[in-house]
Amino acid sequence: MTRKLLTGNSAAAWGARLAQVDYIPAFPITPQTEIIENLAAWIDRGEMPARLVTLESEHSMITAAGSAASSGVRAFTATSSQGLLYGMEMIYTVAGWRTPFVMVNVSRGLASPITLESDHNDIMAARDSGFLQIHCATCQEIADSILIAYRLAEHTQVRMPAIVNLDGFYLSFTREPVDLADASKARAFVGEYDPENLQFRGNSPLSQAMAVLGGGPYSYFRYEMHLALQHALSVYDEVVDEFAEIFGRRYDMIDCYQMEDAEYVFVMVGSFSTKARDAIDSLRAAGRKIGLLRPRLFRPFPQAQVRQLLQGRRAVAVVDQNISMGMGGVLHSEFATALYGASDAPLLASYIGGLGGRNISQQEFFAIADELQQASEREVAPPPRLLYTEEELTEMRKLQAIAQAEHAEIHQH
Repeated sequence: MTRKLLTGNSAAAWGARLAQVDYIPAFPITPQTEIIENLAAWIDRGEMPARLVTLESEHSMITAAGSAASSGVRAFTATSSQGLLYGMEMIYTVAGWRTPFVMVNVSRGLASPITLESDHNDIMAARDSGFLQIHCATCQEIADSILIAYRLAEHTQVRMPAIVNLDGFYLSFTREPVDLADASKARAFVGEYDPENLQFRGNSPLSQAMAVLGGGPYSYFRYEMHLALQHALSVYDEVVDEFAEIFGRRYDMIDCYQMEDAEYVFVMVGSFSTKARDAIDSLRAAGRKIGLLRPRLFRPFPQAQVRQLLQGRRAVAVVDQNISMGMGGVLHSEFATALYGASDAPLLASYIGGLGGRNISQQEFFAIADELQQASEREVAPPPRLLYTEEELTEMRKLQAIAQAEHAEIHQH
């Protein structure tokens, strides 16, 4: 085992290298580009026996990854933000092909307006596609989760592509100590890619599918995909048990922090959950019984585990780093569905923060904790709200007033 100081992007590249990938179709986009640069440098120096091809778009890149996996090649690719959306047609398509490969998404807020900073609307847009989703909070998790994702995706009971997600800038360009798995142990853990009945070959003119299906057969194949993701829940536990035995690090589908006696709970995904941990330490020091629940595995969604872990808690604050326009936080909706009808379910509150990389401060976590306690005493959930300070609102209103005045002046002339 080798310890290196790596950015999140470098950790992702190392994960692909240790997984012994064969083919890397790529298209660069900020803040993902460093992943491809690292892989290209290793291949050029002869340190990694793989082929990297730069394609003209994310649409063709994802097509190439799915096609390669169909031909028996272990494929890897990476994207971010607008790139993920540009390839969305093929994300749904290759999931329907049941081709197991791994794609890293470096989350970044979506236009318009344009931002280079992180939030989760890009990755949440792919939640219904059929791709497995693993969300990371540290650089160590990134490198390890790629190995786990290949085992999960290629399992005979699953056979679906997977996305490993990390936050742009906050994690992609943050350096942390990472214990890299021994290459021989990583090779043994991931194993050889067995394409099974995927036998597409360029020199064999054999069609393996029909272009158009009627409603009955179509429904059957879609339901088969759903069952495959449900199978992934039990397969995931088997894979992480084996990973923990070999490498000494465990990645349960839900990460729990200070949950043993917690009466109040923060729910988050991604690197901002580390900010919640710091706030929880301070709240615990002040005598507040509060913990953190962080889903690593988002698709399939671990509903039964969520219900069990939150049973008997007084109140839960779901802090979404995304917004579903006209509805609210995606993660909050998922948890509301999971807890619906559960006996002794906690009061559920919704907060949205971190959009476009905006910081969530300790003071805001403290305020959420106060609101949770007050709401549980009243037995009424607080209304959903955006985490924003009065100073920020005042500044935004000033900018809006200036823009409106400039527009009016232009219109007069």
